[in-house]
Amino acid sequence: MRRRLVAIALFRAILLAPARAAEQMGELRVGAERTELYLPMLRGSNVAILANHTSLVCGVHLVDTLLSMGVNLKKIFCPEHGFRGDVEAGKYIQSQTDSKTGLPLVSLYGKNKKPSGESLGGIDYVLIDLQDVGVRYYTYTSTMHYVMEACAEQGVAVIVLDRPNPNGFYIDGPMLDTATSRSFVGMHPVPLVHGLTIGEYAQMINGERWLKGGIQCRLTVIPCSGYTHQQTYAPPVGPSPNLPNLCSILLYPSLGLFEGTPVSVGRGTDWPFQIFGYPDFPLRGFHFTPEERPHASVNPPYKDELCFGIDLRDYAEAYFRDACAINLDWLLMAYRAYPKPEAFFNRFFKNLAGTPKLRQQIEQGMSADDIRQSWQADLQAFRSIRDKYLLYPDFIPTKTQ
Repeated sequence: MRRRLVAIALFRAILLAPARAAEQMGELRVGAERTELYLPMLRGSNVAILANHTSLVCGVHLVDTLLSMGVNLKKIFCPEHGFRGDVEAGKYIQSQTDSKTGLPLVSLYGKNKKPSGESLGGIDYVLIDLQDVGVRYYTYTSTMHYVMEACAEQGVAVIVLDRPNPNGFYIDGPMLDTATSRSFVGMHPVPLVHGLTIGEYAQMINGERWLKGGIQCRLTVIPCSGYTHQQTYAPPVGPSPNLPNLCSILLYPSLGLFEGTPVSVGRGTDWPFQIFGYPDFPLRGFHFTPEERPHASVNPPYKDELCFGIDLRDYAEAYFRDACAINLDWLLMAYRAYPKPEAFFNRFFKNLAGTPKLRQQIEQGMSADDIRQSWQADLQAFRSIRDKYLLYPDFIPTKTQ
């Protein structure tokens, strides 16, 4: 027993020494790395965790870190893409046992998206540590919502270990219409790009009483240190198989809308969410051929077909840091170039857009500037709500914000 305690103390000292030095220098530390703030709460408690491959502490998985530090970890909840982050978008995750730790893995992306009362039986705390990307239709915040709701119902406390938002330097896009377009890819009345970290978002869910029946959970957010919303943040690992790098993440709010159309966004290539096109695209200067990619795109649109389109790999960071807005021009161009415009949008587009209005505006021939102007009153109202839950210095709004 004494050897184990010594080992844990040594591990803690090794882990915290560089972290304390980094904090003194004003360097970024994510919430999970600030173990001194949340480990005291967990001592003597039964703990579950909502985590995936992005849940790292100085390069070590948070699950391994907690076990090494003596935390009584009972089970792992996993979101879309699975615990190891190697399951393609939309594919159901099966509950199983983690081969490395022997802990039960409870899927929250399959038949059940909300933890059952039974799965939370005997649990005192649920830790949440996920790398979000700040886009409404990215499903990690929806999973977090259901975990918070279940914990509120069962009297279980929630601790969110915060991480920076790679798209946290602006807000933009249409507001979700909860009356017509609420779904798992959009549950809350927020714009497409909301400019909140996952911890700030959790505070908003709780504070605005968006959980079922207006209930609230016992919520603690462990904030990052050394972070502001003015920063550009590149996650150390891709948050999902088709968002492998910062380029994909920055383009995702604009190109993700294409998933409700016949346009490929490069799934099945080396450049997912960095290119777009389809076989009959009129511009022929760039081409790509989607192929099966295990753990990323098993059956991508236009599999094994030659596609033509637009390459945005050298475009992303410079554009979005300057514009601080999604790019609607690509969507309008693709719609106008498509040979059968009446077949351009599918049913999923409304869920992604969060409103039926965007499709109507495009079909009516509105310009990108006019469409963007139609969002401004909603965005201004959202800012007043968002301000209440900010944990970090905010970005300086541009003229378009």
